[in-house]
Amino acid sequence: MANLRRLAASKPVELDGWQVPEGALPPAKTVARALAQLDRGTPVLWCVPFLIVSPSRSTVLGACGFKTAPVNGSVEISYGIARTERGRGAANMALGQLLQRAASSGLVHDVVTHILPGNVASAKLVQRLGFSSEGLLIDADGERVMRWVWRVAVHHP
Repeated sequence: MANLRRLAASKPVELDGWQVPEGALPPAKTVARALAQLDRGTPVLWCVPFLIVSPSRSTVLGACGFKTAPVNGSVEISYGIARTERGRGAANMALGQLLQRAASSGLVHDVVTHILPGNVASAKLVQRLGFSSEGLLIDADGERVMRWVWRVAVHHP
């Protein structure tokens, strides 16, 4: 919890023995949002960012997570990979795990992510993972983004 509070205040954190490239840790606003949700009783799974790591290299590659608990069966995810670590499959692996957690929760039927229109690599990644583009919108931060949705497969016996 101490490291979360330090990140939210844009202060350095101590991750014993781990290399942390610039841009690997979640932004202060993301962590501040998570702390506010924790204070309101949101379960950790649905609000605290996960670090994406390479244990063999003792390196933090990026972070990902759910932005809020599911609302009406929908949950939004976000992710970021340090620029020096991109293109090596870390985001693919991390998003795959988020999708699996969302699907297995029994609470989610749609997973949403918002991607800046110029971020071609992220658009290609989510497309490969089965997301569908649902058009442009202005997000909560006032940015023009493309809305992508992944629908949880429902299997009937």
